[in-house]
Amino acid sequence: MSLISTGRTDKGRKRSNNQDSIFVSDTPIGPLPNLYIVADGMGGHAAGDFASRYAISVVIDFIRKSTVKSPISLLKRALVYASNELYKESEKDKDKMGMGTTMVVAVLMGNVLYVANIGDSRLYIINDNIKQITMDHSLVEELIRSGQLERNKGRNHPEKNIITRAMGSRDEAVPDFFEVQLEAGDRVLLCSDGLSNMVEDDEIKDIVQDNQNLDEAVSSLISRANYYGGNDNISVVIVSI
Repeated sequence: MSLISTGRTDKGRKRSNNQDSIFVSDTPIGPLPNLYIVADGMGGHAAGDFASRYAISVVIDFIRKSTVKSPISLLKRALVYASNELYKESEKDKDKMGMGTTMVVAVLMGNVLYVANIGDSRLYIINDNIKQITMDHSLVEELIRSGQLERNKGRNHPEKNIITRAMGSRDEAVPDFFEVQLEAGDRVLLCSDGLSNMVEDDEIKDIVQDNQNLDEAVSSLISRANYYGGNDNISVVIVSI
């Protein structure tokens, strides 16, 4: 399957700096034929910014040097290694103590999309419908899954930003993995919670469907998140199959 992609990150309207980072490549990175990443850093002004950029750079470097053929095995090793390296960096500098980052990663091989995520950055598949593939590692999502909270009340929950799993923690980061069969015409959307917390899924779908040009779709999504308040940094990557 041929594909084209684009991505952009924006600091939003309320934050003074951007702690999100993205990576977009339609060409091979090591043994992988393509690679797409969104990361949302946390841990204070400079630390969150550093965490997302550093974690992505370590993941890319690990993949470039690897000979592992299985995409799931490779992504798992890369994310766990990057998480450990991030924790080591946090131990070296008191200004970076406690920093971490979410990460969602995707690679398309043939017509199968392999996805890894840790934290609450998301991946959606958009065609005539929109389907969230990843599951948030957040307190709110755990409350929803356990039946203690209705999903439609989760968006405005006061503890919405509490992450239960992230890269850079002392505990080993355990990503979730997903495999999805794609068809021609599908679009893959990776985003930070600066988009998904501000714009409803159905509206995300409508904007992507209404904009055949990927750059315009990304710009429209970021503009809409900012229109609704832009409370957080906003990152969007779209891959068109």
